[in-house]
Amino acid sequence: MGATSSVAPTSPVPPDGRGELQSTAAPRWLEVLDATIQRCAAHGRAELQEWLSGRRTQLLHPQLRVLVAGAAGQGKSHLVNSLINAPVCPVSDTSRTSVATVVRHGEAPAAHLVTRAGPTTPWTAPAGPRDRIPLRTEGLTDAVTEAVLAQPAGVTALLHAEVEVPRALLAEGLVLIDTPPLTDLPEQSPGAVADLRGLVTYARADLVLFACESTRDVTDAELDVLADLSRLYPHVLVALTKTDVAPRWRDALAQTRDRLTEAGVPATVIAVSSTLRQHAVRSGSGPLNDESGYPHLIAHLQHTVATKQDELARNTVALLGRLAVERVATPLRADLLRSAEPSDAVAQLHEAQRRLEDLRRITTRWQNCLADESGDLLSDIEQDLRERTRAVLTEAEATLDTLDPARSWDEFEPWLRQAVQEAAESSFAWLAERSEWLAHRVAEQFPEYGDQVLPAWASVPVDEVPDRSGGLTPPTVEKFTTTQKLFTGLRGSYGGILMVGLATSMAGMSLINPLSIGGGALMGGRTIREEGKSLLKRRQATAKLAVQRHVDQIFIGLAKDAKDSVRRLQRTLRDHYSGVTEDIHEAIMESLRSAKAAADRDLAERAQRARRIEHELNQLSGLYTQAQALTGRHSPAIAATGIGPG
Repeated sequence: MGATSSVAPTSPVPPDGRGELQSTAAPRWLEVLDATIQRCAAHGRAELQEWLSGRRTQLLHPQLRVLVAGAAGQGKSHLVNSLINAPVCPVSDTSRTSVATVVRHGEAPAAHLVTRAGPTTPWTAPAGPRDRIPLRTEGLTDAVTEAVLAQPAGVTALLHAEVEVPRALLAEGLVLIDTPPLTDLPEQSPGAVADLRGLVTYARADLVLFACESTRDVTDAELDVLADLSRLYPHVLVALTKTDVAPRWRDALAQTRDRLTEAGVPATVIAVSSTLRQHAVRSGSGPLNDESGYPHLIAHLQHTVATKQDELARNTVALLGRLAVERVATPLRADLLRSAEPSDAVAQLHEAQRRLEDLRRITTRWQNCLADESGDLLSDIEQDLRERTRAVLTEAEATLDTLDPARSWDEFEPWLRQAVQEAAESSFAWLAERSEWLAHRVAEQFPEYGDQVLPAWASVPVDEVPDRSGGLTPPTVEKFTTTQKLFTGLRGSYGGILMVGLATSMAGMSLINPLSIGGGALMGGRTIREEGKSLLKRRQATAKLAVQRHVDQIFIGLAKDAKDSVRRLQRTLRDHYSGVTEDIHEAIMESLRSAKAAADRDLAERAQRARRIEHELNQLSGLYTQAQALTGRHSPAIAATGIGPG
């Protein structure tokens, strides 16, 4: 037995090693843990409930399951062998641990290779006879390796070895679990963290003993692993191995403790030498055994076994309560924050209010647009009519300058009537185009509705062109009759006869002679021609004046008709778009009423949900306070991440 021998515990471990301590009064930590499990179940967190129930079973179990972990070559298997003074784990570089080895107390040495039912089955679950393969105890490490290699491919992940040896240290309730080396250490940590998550979940360990050789500094990757372990275990035990080959192992011990303190990892660091331990056991040297550091490690483990139901359980429940409460509270806080955010119902209410405000602005815009455009159209149509009638009048005056109204009026008057009618039709056709453009222009003030608000008719109704040309009464013109021509000729010839007669009388001729008569005839013909031209110009002027008055009268009538059409158009469009505005307003008001009702319901539901969440958070806060009170200290921060269940 050597230095590991000690007095057996007063409360023996059940024969199967899987029983639970019974007590009449449940300790405080058990009440807090049960309350935490109930809160997880109440919030539908089945995975937390299952995880905490497993930890509850672990804490009630009298044995202390210590998981020995570390990277390859750190001396962890040698550490297990030295603790119990038995070669149960391979320690050579060529025979690394391939499967985990569970070492517990037994009345006689025994070993089995156990196959679990599945990858999620805990190692503490009872195994059937077919799942337990007996192994020879001589050359145990070779026997384990041979048995593992004999198993079918793909089963290695489900295997672990169980070894029973008669040792007083193990009889006190200590169970050691030697694990395969962690991958990716000491260089990187992701693979190691993944391995640890599986180990701590399925091995159902109560304490982790992490081996790290003292010949080098603790790496950042190992600190990450230890930090993850500290989120699951209230205390981690770090063994600095191989102090016999590290002259400055005391400096390494102090530096390791400082780095763990800076990283916030609550751990106990113990420096040990397995080589010195074995020499001390073989030689029976007490000082050499003390120098190996193992008495300190054994005392720490014995103390932990003795206080598992008290100190370890309280600290573990405090940590578990902290993790469980945070994981339950995190989605509740997120839900509480979401309840304070604007909901879809409130957004719809704001959208309806925005549309109502936009409609007010649209109403003002389309009314102003209709009034302004109608005023412009009135001015434009009057100007268009004026220009077209002036063009007709100019062409008519030019025509009258080339003909005699007394003779050609019957041909001129139909042309004038047609020209005026064509001008009126062109002007009113342009009015129709402008009216349709006006309807679209007003519709543009409804940007969200587009052509949906246009009038139902294909084009804007405009009155037909009235026929105001009428028949132009021929103007009263003075005709040049034969009698007038005779008297005009006589009047003109009298002067010619007199002038020529006086001139010829000086030559001795009489006043009336052939020359004077010829001169009178010439003067009479000229007078007749000049009088005819004068009468023609008076007739043309009279006709032009009549035509101008007639065209002006037509312009006044057409202008009135056009203005009346524009006003009727304005009233029609005003009535149409007023109806459109009322329909849109009614639709928006209905949407606003529905949105307000939905928003009120949503706000009431959110307020009720917020009160419920706050009540649940208060309950969780009280549960958290109770859990932290188990250790007599309070942690200001709650970790939201770490090694979780599964």
